[in-house]
Amino acid sequence: MNKKLAAVLSGGAVLVLALSGCSEDEGDKVGDWAKTFCDQAKPQIQKRADAHQIIISTAADSKPAEIQAADSKAFQDIANADRALAKAVESAGVPPVENGQKIQQDAIRELNATAVAYEGLKKQVDALDPTNQQKFADGLQSVADGLTKIEKMDQDALSKLEEGELGQAMAKQPGCQKPTASVPPKTSGSASPQPGSTSSDSDSDSDSGSDKGSDAEPTGKASTKPSKKTSGTKTEE
Repeated sequence: MNKKLAAVLSGGAVLVLALSGCSEDEGDKVGDWAKTFCDQAKPQIQKRADAHQIIISTAADSKPAEIQAADSKAFQDIANADRALAKAVESAGVPPVENGQKIQQDAIRELNATAVAYEGLKKQVDALDPTNQQKFADGLQSVADGLTKIEKMDQDALSKLEEGELGQAMAKQPGCQKPTASVPPKTSGSASPQPGSTSSDSDSDSDSGSDKGSDAEPTGKASTKPSKKTSGTKTEE
C-alpha cells in the first residue's frame, strides 16, 4: 500500500528555473531585469522545491492521513509560490527584449493558471477518505493524472523567459539557480526516488541528488510510478 502511494506521487510537477549556460554580457537592461526578477523569485523557487520534497518524502512510508495532510499543504504552497512568481514577473516590468510585453503577459497568465490548478489538486486531496485505503489509493491515482496536465502548464509558464538573451541573463543570477530542498528526505526502503533538488533535468524524476550544474532539459512528463535516477535531477514552480 505505502509503496503504491509513493509511486503515485513520485513524479510531481516542478517549475523549472534552473537555467544552463552563460554568455557574453547581454547589456545592462536585460541583466538588470533578470536580477530584479530572480531576486524576487528565489524564495518562491525554494518554496516549490521544499513542497515537492515533502510530497516525495511523506509518500515514501507514511499513513494515508499523513500523506493527505502533506500533499494538501504542499499543493497550496506551490500555488502560493506560483502567484508570487507571477507578481515578480509583473513587478520586474516588461523584459527589454523582442516581444517583451507578450512574454511578460503570457508568463503572468500561465503562472496564475497553474496556481489555480494546484489549488484544485489540493481540494481533490482534501476530499479523499484516508480511512479507506483502496479508495484513497485510487484517489491519489486521479491526483497523479492531474499532475500530468499541470506539469505541462508548469513547463510552459516561464519557457519564453528562459529563451535567448533573457534566459542567458537569468542563468547568471543566483536567484534563478536550482535550489536544494531544505526539508531532509526520509531514509527508508521506499521505491520512490531519492529527493534532492529541483532542476531542469526531469520534472517527473526530479528529486534525486544531483550536481547543481546540470543543464539537461525537463521532460515535462508526469509518472505514476518511480523512475530510475538520471544523471541530473517534485516544490510548488
